[in-house]
Amino acid sequence: MVSQIVRLGVKDVFTQIANDVVGQGLDHGTFVLTLRRLNNNSLSGICPGSLSKIEGLTLVDISYNNLSGSLPKVSARTFKVIGNTLICGPKAVANCSAVFPEPLMLPQDDPSDESGTRTNGHHLAVAFAASFSAAFLVIFTSGMFLWWRYRRNKQIFFDVNAEQYDPEVSLGHLKRYTFKELRSATNHFNSKNILGRGGYGIVYKGHLSDGSLVAVKRLKDCNIAGGEVQFQTEVETISLALHRNLLRLRGFCSSNNERILVYPYMPNGSVASRLKDHIRGEPALDWSRRKKIAVGTARGLVYLHEQCDPKIIHRDVKAANILLDEDFEAVVGDFGLAKLLDHRDSHVTTAVRGTVGHIAPEYLSTGQSSEKTDVFGFGILLLELITGQKALDFGRSSHQKGVMLDWVKKLHQEGKLKQLIDKDLNDKYDTVELEEIVQVALLCTQFNPSNRPKMSEVMKMLEGDGLADRWEASQSGGAKSLPPPYYSDYIQESSLVVEAIELSGPR
Repeated sequence: MVSQIVRLGVKDVFTQIANDVVGQGLDHGTFVLTLRRLNNNSLSGICPGSLSKIEGLTLVDISYNNLSGSLPKVSARTFKVIGNTLICGPKAVANCSAVFPEPLMLPQDDPSDESGTRTNGHHLAVAFAASFSAAFLVIFTSGMFLWWRYRRNKQIFFDVNAEQYDPEVSLGHLKRYTFKELRSATNHFNSKNILGRGGYGIVYKGHLSDGSLVAVKRLKDCNIAGGEVQFQTEVETISLALHRNLLRLRGFCSSNNERILVYPYMPNGSVASRLKDHIRGEPALDWSRRKKIAVGTARGLVYLHEQCDPKIIHRDVKAANILLDEDFEAVVGDFGLAKLLDHRDSHVTTAVRGTVGHIAPEYLSTGQSSEKTDVFGFGILLLELITGQKALDFGRSSHQKGVMLDWVKKLHQEGKLKQLIDKDLNDKYDTVELEEIVQVALLCTQFNPSNRPKMSEVMKMLEGDGLADRWEASQSGGAKSLPPPYYSDYIQESSLVVEAIELSGPR
């Protein structure tokens, strides 16, 4: 081919190139070449425009010839014309080292290639979507887990209405315990942890996870009328009664099958346990502490009757329900578990809740209770403090007959009060104070409730204010009542069901 180029003119050269290409059987006369090196062939004449018809060239090299005229638009990516002085000029060698034509129009892709591109793009999109979904799922799942842990570990509190309470006392909150917490605290409600049992339920000693000791009262009747709303209403009412001489409600648990109240643990137990139950070898309560317990209990009941809104009747005031804190201060427990008293003066129930020997006659006979019902129970408590005996147990020994109240009345009339005194006191008591406390107890246990003093009046009399006048009035006949002569008659005649509640021991 090169030897032929030497003998041909430039036009004939490109004509020969075209013929060679056509002779190779390419379609439609379109010239398709890759490389054409025509450099250093002493070609002369005008650079033919037929070069522009050759498509698909990568390189066209016509450098170092004697070509002239204007350069055609060649589709080659590199078009070398250096050394053609008639085109570039003698001083323009550097500018003719190579000529780059207009950007090539890339040939259309094969349909199969296009399909492959689409497939690859689709796969890429699917992969990206799957990765994004997986990342979102991981983040969402992690977020939900953290939220669940937060909600699970967060202490849930039952807020009470601060507007209904004395602003001088810090209200605080009640903690809502889970059943799992309390079951664990009591070692699955182990019988070894029982502090007491009675009509309202069983009380267990509990060890919480924070190390604190509590008394866990598992109520018998979990299906309270009104359901959860009514239960929380009663819990709220109990929590509003905050006083030094009232057992503070610490928290509660409520579920479909359980109603549980949680109280602080009282290390010195109940008054009943310290009077006679010397299981732990503790000494009996001395006279001064018994007086202090009487006054403290009276203050707690005054708060329930006259300062709470709504007012609360205890309905089972007795030594077993008066607890002792670390300073031997009286703390009234189990209040608010009976039906609550609203702003009316009395309340009628169909079942009597209380302990035999403590229940007021009118409550036994009619089921009607009021603040005066608690006054009667307090009078019996005073007698328990004096005698060191439980009213419930009185009469079980061979030398005792009847009930405690009838026995005390008889000895008082006979002037034999010394026989009432607990022998554990070893005669270490004040005889004047003994007479006064017995008088207060008898005033509180008058059969006609209207003749009984209010608890606020009882508290004053225990502190030495107004007792003489009140006692004289009761003995003059002006406030004489007309009941059967003995309290035991009321017990025998009562047709109502009495649910005895006896709790003892530390709680």
